[in-house]
Amino acid sequence: MNRAVEVSIHIALVILLTTTCFVILRPFLLLIAWGVIIAISVHPLYRRLRLALHGRGVLSSVLITVVLLALLICPVILLAGTLVEGMQTLTAFLKEEIPKIPPPPASIESWPVIGVPLKNAWSLVSTNISAALRSFTPQIKAVASGLLSASLGIGFTVLQFALSIVVAGFLLANDSGAAGAAHSFARRIFGDRGSEFERLASSTIRSVTTGILGVALIQSLLAAVGFLVAGLPAAGVWAIMFLVAAVLQVGALVLIPAVIYMFVISSVTKAVIFLVWCLIVALLDNVLKPLLLGRGVAVPIVVVFLGAIGGFIALGLIGLFLGAIVLSVGYELFIAWVHRAPATIQEG
Repeated sequence: MNRAVEVSIHIALVILLTTTCFVILRPFLLLIAWGVIIAISVHPLYRRLRLALHGRGVLSSVLITVVLLALLICPVILLAGTLVEGMQTLTAFLKEEIPKIPPPPASIESWPVIGVPLKNAWSLVSTNISAALRSFTPQIKAVASGLLSASLGIGFTVLQFALSIVVAGFLLANDSGAAGAAHSFARRIFGDRGSEFERLASSTIRSVTTGILGVALIQSLLAAVGFLVAGLPAAGVWAIMFLVAAVLQVGALVLIPAVIYMFVISSVTKAVIFLVWCLIVALLDNVLKPLLLGRGVAVPIVVVFLGAIGGFIALGLIGLFLGAIVLSVGYELFIAWVHRAPATIQEG
């Protein structure tokens, strides 16, 4: 009886200690997770750079950290500059002259459901834009507050990624200790197959990084070039929207309104060239994804892809990696169980 009470007390203390550690580390878990993911993704590059620098691991990790921070911060600065420039242009235009909006066509009133409200709002804007702005003040305030919240969220996300890159730099500088801890953890969880699942997890992370995020970045860069050459207003905003959509595997949805806009404002020849370029960008993932997704991974490509997309839907951006890793490990465990089942039955 005393032994049972003692064991129960020990278990309760372990649970209490574990819960307390989790609560303390909870604000940093996402940073650490992203730091580990980034470190694993760029570790092959780090090893080559360290070899080129004659074994200078700290210098190699510092260089990689600086490059990653530049790749993160420079697009953000360009995007912010594009937004500021667009707002300044709009403000100057409104100060110089009140935009003249033509009256609505008479046929609008016959449209079902929205016809009459749309005609009234359009008529008000065309006759007295100041009164129209005053009448839509609540909606404008709601949109403005939403844009402000989104901007703050983007800024916080960029800060998180920047700190995660710094964490990755520390992990790379101490890669031998981090690798030893990973080996021990994998053996503790999976036993004799710990090394196998450790390699599976690392190769899955690199596969998702190159096969989904890498392809999305390549497409976004090409799309941004097309937006800039075509003279699309707020090209930086369009590029960011396309990047998010490409990660979600729906990048073409962003290209469709851009193509329609170009057909409206530019010549047919220029719009057709822009359309062809957008088709190339949209179809590029069909070529790159089979080459990069699942590269070096022992599980089928479809398992990695379904895990990444399902994880993203369930957990957000971090789910791209966690979903692919969990589904890949689960697939390997299931295959191992299936292959060992007949032997177990025969022995019985």
